[in-house]
Amino acid sequence: QVQLVESGGGLVQAGGSLRLSCAASGRTFRSYTMGWFRLAPGKEREFVASIRWNGDSTYYADSVKGRFTISRDNARYTAYLQMNSLKPEDTAVYYCAADQKPFRSTLVSKVLDFGSWGPGTQVTVSS
Repeated sequence: QVQLVESGGGLVQAGGSLRLSCAASGRTFRSYTMGWFRLAPGKEREFVASIRWNGDSTYYADSVKGRFTISRDNARYTAYLQMNSLKPEDTAVYYCAADQKPFRSTLVSKVLDFGSWGPGTQVTVSS
């Protein structure tokens, strides 16, 4: 498994943008599908997006489709989440996570599919 640390969160006005980064501990990063999740007060952890280990396929929650873009740089062991047109309902702690299984052929989106998690970064969108 890999160790993950998120960065890039902050306070932004509605309609603004943020780019989150997820730095991994080592080259095993290249083997795993990466995902982004978020946790808002009073809600369950919610899937946001995932990207396959080789970067050739992505999957998004309907709530962020067309506004958020997930990407990865395997040479830098880093995953990204570009968030545009942010809304107050996007306010949450955002977590990156690595798939439990290396080189999985299908994209995953459930919390239990992911085995390594970062500590999270707060995103607050003001109205």
